[in-house]
Amino acid sequence: MAPPVSTGRGDAPTLSAATPAEGAMRRSRARYRILGLLAVGTMINYLDRTVLGIAAPQLTKELGINAALMGLVFSAFSWSYVVAQIPGGVFLDRFGSKFTYWISMTLWSMCTLAQGFIGGVGALFACRLGLGAAESPCFPTNSRVVATWFPQSERAFATGTYTVGEYIGLAFFSPFLFALMGAYGWRSLFYVVGAVGIAFGAVWWFLYREPHEHPAANRAELDYIEAGGGLARHERKADAQPEGKKQGFDWRMAGQLVRRRQLAGICLGQFAGNSTLVFFLTWFPTYLATERHMGWLKIGFFAIMPFIAASIGVMFGGTFSDWMLRRGISANVARKLPIIAGLLLASTIILANFVESNVAVIAILSVAFFAQGMAALGWTLVSDIAPAGMLGLTGGIFNLAANLAGIITPLVVGLIVGATGSFVWALVFIGVIALVGAASYIFVVGDIKRIEL
Repeated sequence: MAPPVSTGRGDAPTLSAATPAEGAMRRSRARYRILGLLAVGTMINYLDRTVLGIAAPQLTKELGINAALMGLVFSAFSWSYVVAQIPGGVFLDRFGSKFTYWISMTLWSMCTLAQGFIGGVGALFACRLGLGAAESPCFPTNSRVVATWFPQSERAFATGTYTVGEYIGLAFFSPFLFALMGAYGWRSLFYVVGAVGIAFGAVWWFLYREPHEHPAANRAELDYIEAGGGLARHERKADAQPEGKKQGFDWRMAGQLVRRRQLAGICLGQFAGNSTLVFFLTWFPTYLATERHMGWLKIGFFAIMPFIAASIGVMFGGTFSDWMLRRGISANVARKLPIIAGLLLASTIILANFVESNVAVIAILSVAFFAQGMAALGWTLVSDIAPAGMLGLTGGIFNLAANLAGIITPLVVGLIVGATGSFVWALVFIGVIALVGAASYIFVVGDIKRIEL
């Protein structure tokens, strides 16, 4: 009599519980193709939102923008980005990952392209508002795709892999972008980056599939995903059958979610980590040009180092977290330890105020950004704690709170630099916020477990 086979309802398939034919089936790796799409999409996402930081030193001279006003322009992206987080999450829960990511990328890339044609601060401000609103569903979609395609034991690795796209693009394309600006002016940056995003939106539309629809995903891989807590079956009902029942939205659900310590704590922690990230994405080139008096070629070279360090930090943090989880260490330790250690180490950015050597400054900033990369595992916790069927809403709330840093940090840094003519107290602000984030993960978050409403 043949032994029983997996039902596909969450029971983990093993060789002893499969027929010989099934036992011999090698698990496909389609999920890594999907992860590659997410990584490229995230890289383009961050190029679009940060290319203004590269253009800023030249753009501000041409348009006559001072430091305080430029801080306001940097901040404008996050105004609409934050406001659109919950609507973006609801849109994602209603229309699914494929359509949401495609329309989001196409619209935000058009806003980037439009920045190359602006003639004044008002138009630039409007483009940044449009960019923020269009990008709002991106990271909730990333989190939903990872939760759909990956078992829990691989989610930190998957989150780290697509997150590294934030840093890799800036690290390896910064010299090219600085050279492009030197040869053709700052407007060329927006033309090139915007066009690339529109093209990749088409690539996403033609290549992305849900697990049960993907031609390269075999039964063994689908069973592996579902047995590990992946949401392939949930996504099959919600996304693949538009006529089926969708998860309804109720503001009371959002109110209940934000009162749970797990979500409130990781929101505060992610706000702290994002403050360091936002500094590097907005003011860092200006810091090198004005505080450290570096030329364009030197900026292009030195700007690579912290982003490479952050890329390594992201991969190290995600891999280390999954390694601990696979060895039976609790999710509380495996998920929180890399984040807490990263936030504590990120506070060392303050030390850049006390050294004269440019090499030493870049070394300190690289260590701080490496640490911020380690702490960039918040989205993995969203997948772990989100109530069933509410990944979009939970991710939207989390991203809203986390990206308040995109509003506050550029404004505060701009006001400090405008008032003092120096970045000294700006770096102190970034370091203190990192310490607050570490305290939130230590004292507020509590147990990492799925929220039940």
